[in-house]
Amino acid sequence: MRALVKAESAPGLVLQEVPKPEPGPGDVLIKVHMAAICGTDMHIWNWDEWARKTVPVPLVTGHEYVGRVAAVGAEVTEVKPGDRVSGEGHLPCGHCRNCLSGRTHICAATRGVGVNRPGAFADYLVIPEANVRPVPDEIPEEVAAILDPLGNAVHTALVIDLVGEDVLITGAGPIGLMAAAVCRHVGARHIVVTDLNDERLALAERMGATKGIRADREYLGEVMHEFGMTEGFYVGLEMSGAAPALDAMIHAVIAGAKIALLGLYPKTPAVDLNTAIFKGLTFEGIYGRKMYETWHKILAMLESELDVSPVISHRLAFEDFASGFQAISAGEA
Repeated sequence: MRALVKAESAPGLVLQEVPKPEPGPGDVLIKVHMAAICGTDMHIWNWDEWARKTVPVPLVTGHEYVGRVAAVGAEVTEVKPGDRVSGEGHLPCGHCRNCLSGRTHICAATRGVGVNRPGAFADYLVIPEANVRPVPDEIPEEVAAILDPLGNAVHTALVIDLVGEDVLITGAGPIGLMAAAVCRHVGARHIVVTDLNDERLALAERMGATKGIRADREYLGEVMHEFGMTEGFYVGLEMSGAAPALDAMIHAVIAGAKIALLGLYPKTPAVDLNTAIFKGLTFEGIYGRKMYETWHKILAMLESELDVSPVISHRLAFEDFASGFQAISAGEA
């Protein structure tokens, strides 16, 4: 089958023919219809410090997708061939303290589809039955392909009570944009998104942000004054993986504010933790989705008119994968 492979310890991916995977007794074989490029995939493509320490070589990458079940193992009981599905990309160990306490989403031994084990940038993918997520027919194929990153946005946003609150989102990448839509959907008051790309900021406003501002040109203090924030933002969602953005957020939130951290940093960030300490800030790291509560929230919000389709900017043939990565690198996607 066709697959995009991290074939060597260097930037980029290679389109190769690899053996079609076979499902084990408790596994499901999925025929992939459509896949999407994630920020994590960009780290793998660029082969930065995090990727070099995390991803084995060679490896089939990718973890955002939708498809149909092609075959199931002998011990599979619920999933059936022909089912329309996506999949939870994190495979917890099942026996550590967090797993046994119902916190599988922070299992320290989690293995990631397309990160530590073969992924979805391929004609076929195998995952355990427990990780298969059914997708209702009402959800468009393109949106179904991005349920995984939408889950990141939903998990990050909903970890803090947003109703009536002023929210600062740093980073207008796909997940930051979807987070803006989620914040608006659940009742945040003012939602300000910062980035360095004018087109992404305009898109943020289309998706529900009160205002998008250029981090290199506009002062957050002026925006806070414009919207009547006397002390600052109460909620921060850090989506950029850029140390200056996190540092600016620390200074822009009120004392006692809560900050959710999703963006991955290419190297250890230098930020003003003394200010964070004196302000009594609460930080919560987000990795993936709550299993499986976030998936329920995603589908419920999509069924109640949450619209994240504007974030889809390019539609490319599988063989033209490099154009997609290059468009994201250039800030065009």
